[in-house]
Amino acid sequence: MNTPLKYKLILASNSPRRRELLSGLGLDFEVRVLPGIDESHPAELQGGDIPLFISKKKADAYVASLQPDELLITADTIVWLDGEVLEKPKDEADACRMLHELSGKTHQVFTGVCLTTTEKQVSFSCRSDVTFCQLTDEEINHYVQCYRPLDKAGAYGVQEWIGYVGVERIEGSFFNVVGLPVQRLYQALKQNFKL
Repeated sequence: MNTPLKYKLILASNSPRRRELLSGLGLDFEVRVLPGIDESHPAELQGGDIPLFISKKKADAYVASLQPDELLITADTIVWLDGEVLEKPKDEADACRMLHELSGKTHQVFTGVCLTTTEKQVSFSCRSDVTFCQLTDEEINHYVQCYRPLDKAGAYGVQEWIGYVGVERIEGSFFNVVGLPVQRLYQALKQNFKL
């Protein structure tokens, strides 16, 4: 279904996974990335409020250059375990540490999405609960060495080997865990921007 949208969609993300997921909706879009956007957040924010805050902050960086016929999509995804954010790992040792922490537990993946035009802004966050089985040292080391998940929140990509062997259960959107809750995004575009 290739519905004409009255706006030109702009995806503000370097993530190949987000690009692939948005392509799956069959909508034309352009990728536009500004370097060096500050992704810090107030320390008191919890869970889904963190990526929601960051996705709005990302949108703010683009607003001045946005044209009246453009609709900007910004997003941010975090892994939340026991009240703490697991950011992108600093190095391989940090990635192994994070995977050891996730092993045998359920954590939350939150994605904040912000849709911005020159006239209005709509934002939402989406939550998925992900349960890992107990992972062995060998499995964790193999994944980190072979897949190098240093660009991924929580040090894993659910669509990669570790997801195949380690994820027991997902409650909520699988695509949210990959990095963009496309069903919610589609509904938000339909309801707010007359897709």
